[in-house]
Amino acid sequence: MNFDALYPMIDKPKAIPNGAAYPNKMMHFRSYSSITGFVAAIFCLTFSIPTLKAERPNVIVIMSDDQGGGDYGFMGNKIIRTPELDAMANKSGLLTKFYVSPVCAPTRASLMTGRYNYRTRCIDTYVGRAMMDPDEVTIAELLRAADYRTGIYGKWHLGDNYPMRPMDQGFQDSLIHRGGGIGQPSDPIGAEGKYTDPTLIKNGVETPMKGYCTDIYFDAAMGFIESAVKENDPFFTYIATNAPHGPYHDVPEALYQEYLKVDFGPIMIHKNLNPARLKSETDRLARICAMITNIDENVGRLFKKLEQLGIRENTIVIYLNDNGPNSMRYVGNMRGMKSHIDDGGVRSPLVFHWPAKVKARHTSDTLCAHIDLMPTILDACGVTTPVQLKIDGRSFLPLLTGNNAPWPKRQVVLQSHRGNVPQLYHHFALHEEPWKLVHPTGFGKERFDGPPKLELYDLNKDPRQQNNLAEQRPKVFQRLKKSYEDWFADVSSSRPDNYAPPRIVIGTKHETRTVLTRQDWRHATGRPWGRDSNGAWLLEAREACAYRVEIIFKENHPAGKATLNTGKAQLTLDVPANQKRVQTDQLYLPTGKFKLSVDAVFNGKTQGPHQVILTRK
Repeated sequence: MNFDALYPMIDKPKAIPNGAAYPNKMMHFRSYSSITGFVAAIFCLTFSIPTLKAERPNVIVIMSDDQGGGDYGFMGNKIIRTPELDAMANKSGLLTKFYVSPVCAPTRASLMTGRYNYRTRCIDTYVGRAMMDPDEVTIAELLRAADYRTGIYGKWHLGDNYPMRPMDQGFQDSLIHRGGGIGQPSDPIGAEGKYTDPTLIKNGVETPMKGYCTDIYFDAAMGFIESAVKENDPFFTYIATNAPHGPYHDVPEALYQEYLKVDFGPIMIHKNLNPARLKSETDRLARICAMITNIDENVGRLFKKLEQLGIRENTIVIYLNDNGPNSMRYVGNMRGMKSHIDDGGVRSPLVFHWPAKVKARHTSDTLCAHIDLMPTILDACGVTTPVQLKIDGRSFLPLLTGNNAPWPKRQVVLQSHRGNVPQLYHHFALHEEPWKLVHPTGFGKERFDGPPKLELYDLNKDPRQQNNLAEQRPKVFQRLKKSYEDWFADVSSSRPDNYAPPRIVIGTKHETRTVLTRQDWRHATGRPWGRDSNGAWLLEAREACAYRVEIIFKENHPAGKATLNTGKAQLTLDVPANQKRVQTDQLYLPTGKFKLSVDAVFNGKTQGPHQVILTRK
């Protein structure tokens, strides 16, 4: 196999720790050929590629955004219509104790790498902390090295610029939106907030599309699948919808109108609302439900396509959500929502459809998590996980196939909160059946004050976490507390400068137009995404060259000046009143690492830009 041909567009550092074939992480490859060659060598020792093309399973992972573990008919929801997902669950294996992180990007980093997100430098959802270190090895890279076609459609949320884009991380085909969702500061200019007819990023290029975003993702995925089947290539397809993530201004209209007629009382948590609040909450739920049912309809379309192509039997289709629901609503016998580390915020059913190997309605209540997804998929595909990778997860395939392989007692730790550096004990949960050690200090705060007040629950007897057993079970409490402390020390020391944010690389042939947005800046002043905010981007210029610079403002403003500063160059531009875009061709940057900031001064008040676009000349 010619791996240089397989990766014609890639030239990024990649390193794997502690191995002869994989050099230390601080040493860098200049191409993928070393990595893919090593993985493929292991792979081909056992299997022949022609044989496996016919026998290896295809893989489709579908992950919704903010759907919640109770938003399914098969999980007891009597209001939200999910007939296709219910039918899928009825014909699949089901993990009922599957855990994810409480928010978006950390879950995605763990899914992609099989590692706790704190190892990957992805520790938050914005201001530069949703970027995953480009040295991480993804499931797409390992499957691509094993001759799988790889495609992603929808939400990436692990870095918008080189070398952190999907196309830099193993995906041959990508159609995504920027940032953490449509309607955020990373939206393409002129297409802000458009779920319908959005401008998406197709293989690195802003591309106007027609239709509703979820429909577009599934259409593109099915086109990719059909192309792979024609070439008799196994495929890995990742469909990550941004629905039902807000904002909710643009939803499937017909479904929305239907749900406006529904009584949401059975799934509302807060029932004693004043009339205005009740009307608002009902409207929001109708919009969310419309988005969920639209996803469900697309899942049905996908299965019809697999049937038409004759590949359903040996295609793995996995469905999960990335965190808890985006409102206080039904989550079964749990409590909590998105950003909470109560089980309602971090527990998702995982549906595993593989007719060739997994019996219908085979259910497991064994503790599993997002870190297990990569090793499971590799296991199912017959791809060896390189031992040099420090994988935190393990394959749960034996739990679904009826294999009696031993499954030792394990612990899963979930922790996420705002800020630049994780704080010990802040907003974490450790799971070890049946125990849950938890410190619910709140996702939105960077730090908590005072001594920690940890809580201990027996989830088998107390799934709603009502009876704190920390004092009654001191030995269990102390043992689990020590386990958490050891875990935190371990994941915080995975690499030098463990929590230093990754840098966006400019000046290379891989990305000649770099769009810098508030999603990835290091926030300095004001509200992170507010009009009064400012920050700086951490950049690295690989080659010395000149750039065209466009500075973009979102709101109207009086006349003023904008000063661009890199530490190596400084330019001040006049900004006419209400002009949204100013530009210059006069920026030259040598190689090296630096910060780029823009201070715009209007009527004596300083603010940052909405976006900055650097185009290599």
